[in-house]
Amino acid sequence: MHIQGSVALVTGANRGLGLAYAKALLAAGARKVYAGARDPATVTLPGVIAVKLDVTRPQDITAAAAQCADVDIVVNNAGIADTTPLLDPAHGVAALRRLLDTNLHGVHAMALAFAPVLKANGGGALVNMLSALSWVSLGSLDAYSVSKAAAWALTNGLRNELRAQGTQVLAVHAGYIDTDMASHVDAPKSSPDDIARRTLEALARGESEVLADQASQQVKAGFAATPSYYLGAA
Repeated sequence: MHIQGSVALVTGANRGLGLAYAKALLAAGARKVYAGARDPATVTLPGVIAVKLDVTRPQDITAAAAQCADVDIVVNNAGIADTTPLLDPAHGVAALRRLLDTNLHGVHAMALAFAPVLKANGGGALVNMLSALSWVSLGSLDAYSVSKAAAWALTNGLRNELRAQGTQVLAVHAGYIDTDMASHVDAPKSSPDDIARRTLEALARGESEVLADQASQQVKAGFAATPSYYLGAA
């Protein structure tokens, strides 16, 4: 995928990793970058076009697809986290549904709306921000892992269905990133700028998956261990 001269849309682009993606796209020569956010007034990066976009609201997605009909790169970055245990009797079900609504169904809805746009513009690319936790569960983020594992499977399915129209589908996996979402975590974290840069490098190479940091590389390598890393070998 050629980033120079492209038109991109990034969801959740007002802060954190989404902001880093928007900056990286501009620096790589994108002709236009749409920055999606629930509140477009929170988008302050010079050079981008703010778009009202809550991925859990179908009307926002429909309006964004109409407004951004010239895009050839869609970066599904918007996501939420929750530490509610899966078996919390009072809140477990609601927490998981809320996570799936954004992290899975929001990605699916964006793909449904923008697949025809990408096709009309020559194929382009769909970038889905996943996680090393797509592959392994931690006690405090088990429900989040469920949502990201589902989004990984969705991404693989979308890649199959979008191949015929020439759309590159890139899955991005990373461990903890130094953003507000992981501010409570006392563990090594990657720079959002580094993750964005490595993602765009993989996109330009035409790749289907990028392990954007050491954590994601270690987790995937652990699949070959006995027992496998995802079974709790760590």
